[in-house]
Amino acid sequence: MNSGLSLPARVSINDVVVRDGFQSEPNFIATESKIALIDRLSATGLSKIEITSFVSPKAVPNLRDATEVCRGVIRRPNVTFVALVPNLLGCERAMVCEINEINLVMSISESHNLANMRMSTMQSLKQFADIMALTRSTRTQINGTVATAFGCPFEGVQDQMRVLTAVQAYLDLGMTSITLADTTGMANPQQVRRMADAFLARFPQVPLTMHFHNTRGMGLANVLAAATSGVRSFDGSLGGLGGCPYAPGATGNICTEDTVHMLHACGVATGIDLDLLLGLARDLPSIVGHEVPGQLVRSGKSTDLHPCPASVIALRTAQAAI
Repeated sequence: MNSGLSLPARVSINDVVVRDGFQSEPNFIATESKIALIDRLSATGLSKIEITSFVSPKAVPNLRDATEVCRGVIRRPNVTFVALVPNLLGCERAMVCEINEINLVMSISESHNLANMRMSTMQSLKQFADIMALTRSTRTQINGTVATAFGCPFEGVQDQMRVLTAVQAYLDLGMTSITLADTTGMANPQQVRRMADAFLARFPQVPLTMHFHNTRGMGLANVLAAATSGVRSFDGSLGGLGGCPYAPGATGNICTEDTVHMLHACGVATGIDLDLLLGLARDLPSIVGHEVPGQLVRSGKSTDLHPCPASVIALRTAQAAI
């Protein structure tokens, strides 16, 4: 089924809607709604769910209930529950909640890191070192995300070697997995192939996830490009919600259910029940109070067939009578 594309037999899909998707919503999403959505997501076969961020409530009001969300969800043993942590205080809060994995994020672009994190990249790395020291004797996994890895709206395309050097710095600190994020939706498939090939050649044993946004409509093409290079893990957001507030014109992350549908259509297994996922996507507008960007929720799966129009049936009947 994979003729023409050298795709893996299976990939892992992670969802970030409750953190990345909800963080920019103008209206507060009720804690109970977040918990119920996470519990339903965790039953679909997703590998990881990023459920919140332990960030200042003033900075991100919609995630002010991080502790309550972490304590309220059903912890399924086959799902890794992830929280984004911006600083040492956030890490302490996450550890109290016994989160499975902490996600640390730094933009490789100095301009974007200053805009998003209010610090230089060197300051971010220093803070990461403090966080790693705090978590070293625990079982908490630490993922390091290199944001704006494929481009910055203020500085343009970022140097590939600079990205790989940041990855090495993360690994030297003791991080156990890496995410390369197209935070501003600037990546293209050729660039993704080059980055994936370079990463996997230099760090063949390091678990790699790619995180794409669909700002310019290339998100799913970038998934295929990365998968053909050997990337086996991808982030998505239910309904295609999300988008960096410091990316002019941002429209959202790649849509989880659209991504799963594409991969299944190409013969790539994900372990996800697409029908369950699609049911959640159809419920999402009632949770956030507006329509969502995902395509599958509108059109249905490509395997969903529809009754023939009456005119076609009439024509067939007439032709059969000749």
